[in-house]
Amino acid sequence: VCFFFFCRLIFGTLYPAYYSYKAVKSKDIKEYVKWMMYWIIFALFTTAETFTDIFLCWFPFYYELKIAFVAWLLSPYTKGSSLLYRKFVHPTLSSKEKEIDDCLVQAKDRSYDALVHFGKRGLNVAATAAVMAASKGQGALSERLRSFSMQDLSTIRGDSSSTVPPSVTVRTSSKQSQPKTSRSASEGTGSSGKC
Repeated sequence: VCFFFFCRLIFGTLYPAYYSYKAVKSKDIKEYVKWMMYWIIFALFTTAETFTDIFLCWFPFYYELKIAFVAWLLSPYTKGSSLLYRKFVHPTLSSKEKEIDDCLVQAKDRSYDALVHFGKRGLNVAATAAVMAASKGQGALSERLRSFSMQDLSTIRGDSSSTVPPSVTVRTSSKQSQPKTSRSASEGTGSSGKC
């Protein structure tokens, strides 16, 4: 299987791509036509291969037959791609061209409408998600701010005062309690000064 993919990559894709480049560079119309027919047949082969691989991969020599088919398409002696194109593909596409064009136009219009529809729905979902996230974020922010309110701090101070000695609590408490500490300290100095 890996050998087939390697061969297909080199002989089915890279080799024709290089010669297509040379045809573009030399501006040779015959080479243009030859490689365009090859790429059309190769695209159809790749599409068909996607489905046949599912059902026929168990068939003996399946991958070897595919390698032989790609070689037959490329060979300048058999001219397989131009033969298939002229006998089957061109007549079929010519007779169905109008129907195919109509289907492609309808598909393009439908895909554009679907893209606009899903785009609007996607924007609505994103806007709703952003509003929900903002409202949840605002709730979380207000909860955080509320947790640092003075009432919560006084509750924490009230809880901690029972376990910490009062002198430590007075020194680490708010500014209003500091003058009391200084007053008591000055009173202590004053009384020691009097003694």
